Amino acid sequence: MPSPTVLVVPAYREAGRVGVVVRAALALGLDLDVLVIDDGSPDRTSAEARHAGATVVRHPFNLGYGCALHTGYCYALRSGYQRVLQMDADGQHEAAMLPRLVAGLDQGADVVIGSRYLEGQRPPSSLARRIGTRLFAWVATRWTGVRITDPTSGFQGLSHRALASVVNDGFPEDYPDTDVLVQHHRRGLRILEVPVRMHARLGGTSMHRGARVAYYGYKMMLTLLLLPVRRATPLRAPDTVARLS
Repeated sequence: MPSPTVLVVPAYREAGRVGVVVRAALALGLDLDVLVIDDGSPDRTSAEARHAGATVVRHPFNLGYGCALHTGYCYALRSGYQRVLQMDADGQHEAAMLPRLVAGLDQGADVVIGSRYLEGQRPPSSLARRIGTRLFAWVATRWTGVRITDPTSGFQGLSHRALASVVNDGFPEDYPDTDVLVQHHRRGLRILEVPVRMHARLGGTSMHRGARVAYYGYKMMLTLLLLPVRRATPLRAPDTVARLS
């Protein structure tokens, strides 16, 4: 019997860091399983994660952060997990903050977002990213009616209702951020932010860097503008998710 909760950790080229993250999460004694989605890493990410105690699912080649998360969600739903926690493999997210996500789910929230802007010293970031975060935080807050300060946070907890909701063909393959939060709200899911500590990455390369920041802003605004008219794909039967859950 698996634990009711699984921690999904998307990882790409995170050898030297992912093992530390997995061991720190398991050491908390939260009765959770750890699932690392290796997104086609050419290094020892898979071997290091497995040696640290995680179950590993590996993409044959790099598909993107959103695809890695979606693989983790599908695995969790089909394996019968009732809750999903998620964190990055680069050391930015602090495993000791995971109980705060669990507490939010225990309070009845469907989506719990760990925000770096509600407590303590914020990790350093570029001016462009800070501006983008404030813009999309404002958009998410206005659209959902819930104060959201950290819409790009990958440190989250999902209830079973939220898990069933994200297993769909329209989940973003690259940047699942503000648009996904808005979709959660439109599906009637309760969103809650909790304060957490975050740190600078221990290594590797951020997906929000250089010209990608501009592309992220363009893509996210376009996605949000299309949300009101977007429809689910007709290629999947409407009861598929219900059968899986």
